[in-house]
Amino acid sequence: TINLNNKNRPLSSIKKTPRYVKNVGLGFKAPRDAVEGTFVDKKCPFTGDVSVRGHILTGVVLKTKMARTIIVRRDYLHYIKKYRRFEKRHKNVPAHCSPAFRDIAPGDLVTIGECRPLSKTVRFNVLKLNKAGTTKKGFS
Repeated sequence: TINLNNKNRPLSSIKKTPRYVKNVGLGFKAPRDAVEGTFVDKKCPFTGDVSVRGHILTGVVLKTKMARTIIVRRDYLHYIKKYRRFEKRHKNVPAHCSPAFRDIAPGDLVTIGECRPLSKTVRFNVLKLNKAGTTKKGFS
């Protein structure tokens, strides 16, 4: 008799199902960890059920203290007509960070894309990570 529940069977006999990875579009490629990883994240734009549409923004990672969510700081200049000068302003944008981006740290430059509301405050998803970031409060 042959035991079909044998744990010591060769690896070649185990059929590995292909991982579901979709193309986000807009020129963004899925990271290697999304293709080869084993995580389950329904809010991931590469392996989950979330479509990216609308605004594509860039900013600097400010905080990474929440689970799978980061705070991205976006700096901009606002013109004051009376004084004919610009003033510095910023917005903090919460964005969902997929486990595919493991090495994300404060100070990194990220590209985020708009998606449907994922929670009370999160409406963006991380699409691309650039490790060479500037300081977190610096204007470029």
